[in-house]
Amino acid sequence: MTKTNTVQEHHILKNSLEDIMADRFARYSKYIIQERALPDARDGLKPVQRRILYAMYEDGNTYNKPYRKSAKTVGNVIGNYHPHGDSSVYDAMVRLSQSWKIADPLIDMQGNNGSIDDDPAAAMRYTEARLSKLSDYLLQDIEKDTVEWAPNFSDEKMEPTVLPARYPNLLVNGITGIAAGYATNIPPHNLNEVVEAAIYRIQHPQCDLHELMQIVKGPDFPTGGIVMGIEGIKEAFSKGKGKVMIRSKVHVEQARTIKQLVVTEIPYEVIKSQLVKKIDDIRINKKVDGILDVRDESDRNGLRIVIDLKKDCADETILNYLYKNTDLQISYNYNVIAIVNKAPVLMSLPMALDAFIQHREDVVLRRSHYDLKAKKERAHILEGLIKAVSVMDEIISIIRSSKDKADAKNNLISRFGFSKEQAEAIVIMRLYRLTHTDIKELQDEYDALLKDIQRLEGIVSDKKKLHALLVKELKEVNTTFKTERRSEIQNDIQEIIIDEKAMIADEQVMVTMTHDGYVKRVSLRSYNASPDSLSGHKDGDFIVCSGQASTLQILLFFTNRGTYGYLPVYTLEEAKWKDLGKHISSYLKIDSSEKIIQAYLIDHFDKHVEMVFASALGMIKRTSLKDLQVSRANKTMVCMKVGSADETISAKASMTQSDQIVLVTKNGFGLTYPVEQVPQVSAKSKGVKSINLTKDDYVEDMLVCSDLQGQILFMTSEGQMKRVKMDQIAQFNRPAKGNRICKLIKSNPSHLYKMKEIRDLQKEIMLESEELLHFVPASISLMSVESTFSNPFGKLEAYTIPENLDCIEEGNWSEEESVQLSLFEV
Repeated sequence: MTKTNTVQEHHILKNSLEDIMADRFARYSKYIIQERALPDARDGLKPVQRRILYAMYEDGNTYNKPYRKSAKTVGNVIGNYHPHGDSSVYDAMVRLSQSWKIADPLIDMQGNNGSIDDDPAAAMRYTEARLSKLSDYLLQDIEKDTVEWAPNFSDEKMEPTVLPARYPNLLVNGITGIAAGYATNIPPHNLNEVVEAAIYRIQHPQCDLHELMQIVKGPDFPTGGIVMGIEGIKEAFSKGKGKVMIRSKVHVEQARTIKQLVVTEIPYEVIKSQLVKKIDDIRINKKVDGILDVRDESDRNGLRIVIDLKKDCADETILNYLYKNTDLQISYNYNVIAIVNKAPVLMSLPMALDAFIQHREDVVLRRSHYDLKAKKERAHILEGLIKAVSVMDEIISIIRSSKDKADAKNNLISRFGFSKEQAEAIVIMRLYRLTHTDIKELQDEYDALLKDIQRLEGIVSDKKKLHALLVKELKEVNTTFKTERRSEIQNDIQEIIIDEKAMIADEQVMVTMTHDGYVKRVSLRSYNASPDSLSGHKDGDFIVCSGQASTLQILLFFTNRGTYGYLPVYTLEEAKWKDLGKHISSYLKIDSSEKIIQAYLIDHFDKHVEMVFASALGMIKRTSLKDLQVSRANKTMVCMKVGSADETISAKASMTQSDQIVLVTKNGFGLTYPVEQVPQVSAKSKGVKSINLTKDDYVEDMLVCSDLQGQILFMTSEGQMKRVKMDQIAQFNRPAKGNRICKLIKSNPSHLYKMKEIRDLQKEIMLESEELLHFVPASISLMSVESTFSNPFGKLEAYTIPENLDCIEEGNWSEEESVQLSLFEV
């Protein structure tokens, strides 16, 4: 007969996947929260930590015994209490021994237990460990029924659900953990301060936070440092959440040829080796000028990081930069979440102290009941023994006449009224105890027991006596463990003020920027070593500006889309003279359609300088240079509002109210009028009409000239040139069509392209074409406005004429013009 397997209907679970996942995740979350990641508010320990300490205590691996192999402890923990990986147990064990992570280590480890440089500990087979002396105060009286016990994972043994804990370990050593939906981040605090606060709380149950903060000043990190922000500490102590800043302790040492910043304490949980590397990266990348070397000189005497500086550098500014850009200063966020009555609770300082005090009251009461019971039982036995001494001869006779031990006990009970326990103690008593000395010892012991019983009954029945005992035991902890405060508390968070210019060496460099937005900084050494005086750029691109600048200056540029941006010269990446450089988008956000039309080197945004902007469709505006300065120049910003069909063609600086505007159009019309006729408006405005244009015409170029007696060099798209006196250009009131400046021949499809103010007739100009052409303005014919152009070089096939690159020095525009890309002065 064949046996078939059938599925019984009542064994099939019909649930949706959503319900099943929700149920399983809820169970998992509960386990993670209660049994793994979060500490108990009473003893401040996670389950794995508690199991490690108890396993070592159970095995006799205490502070007053020799060290034992860590592997043995890990095996005991895994085999008896914590059925998880050995690495998780050993890692927890190592952390409990690390003095730079735990304020008062609970495990005394011998061997390599890691380092503040994040070096891993040696394998468990190489290290040895035992409980520290402080751990003894977590485990004392655990055998006296002071805590609840639960079966281990195999139901073979019992393990404590909490340790007796004679001090508030949750606050003293702190803890970090991440559970499902919860995370805890509790910093260490000073042992003596926390214990004093617990004593004060016992004596003054209604005390407020202000009183407790007179005792507990704030966190006390094992690595020291300066904790800044009393308001953050107060918020953390009152709500369980708060933020403080931790700053390294640094002092300046003067050597014969250099200065040294010496770091002796770093923030909590900062990896020292990574901190040193970050500072060295700043030195290598020259983000700060003045750092010569960085090295770690830490040894067994303490932490010491030395930063060598140039003797004449601004050490305070460099230190502030390091505070801001490295882990020499970090923020620390309190998140005091612990398990209270099997549920996670966000705890204030008073709540944390109350949880410990309540737990300690329970422990001492349970211990007192345990001791009271034991002492009463012993006193009862002693009463029987003392009574037996007075009738010992008869007792001996009864015992000798009895059949056996049980018969002897029954006979004693019936004859003298002894209890079973007293009878048992009498029959097993040795005869030498009948000497006079031992009889006196019995009486002394009984008298002492009566006093202890009276004391214990007082503790159990009188809460004042209970609290007095709690205070006494807490004072004993403070007497045994004297802990100096490591971290300094500062009420206010010191603002980091960085004068970036003070950190930058004032060096002369060459700066170039192209129409397509490529920019670079070149050392004068590289520039002078180049045989070709023209900077490198892509085919089809041309250099808008090129000139010598200080690294302390600012490169201010304008685009054809009516936007502007600026960069400190020292932030530009250094390149060779023939390199392309980096695109401006590497430094700030810029739209791909934006092309650079003008650039200036400025020392500062002078309020006396105004920028005049002109658009191709005949709009013009005037804006103060000061209005272009912003707090964060991380993108291009609007300086002239232009439509989609229009674009900005020129951005020139005006220094005085007597300056003259010169405008020319593609078809050869031009005019001039005072700059005062252009209204001064905000950066985001559109402006006003600058010139009346015919249907097929547009503005080609604009100049702002200060000298009416000067001359202007005009050039067409075909390379034809002429020189004209400025007073020949007709003056009009804005707006007007203007007069013809040149006659354009219909057979020659050229148009007016650029104009340049001539300030020195003998100052050489270089023109970029297929070959570089050098000339002086005096070699170009001086003509009338009505005359046609001449072509001094023949027809030029490839050339561009860029804008000026001027400089501001102490609020005045320099008379010296820097080297240009296509048309520049040497």
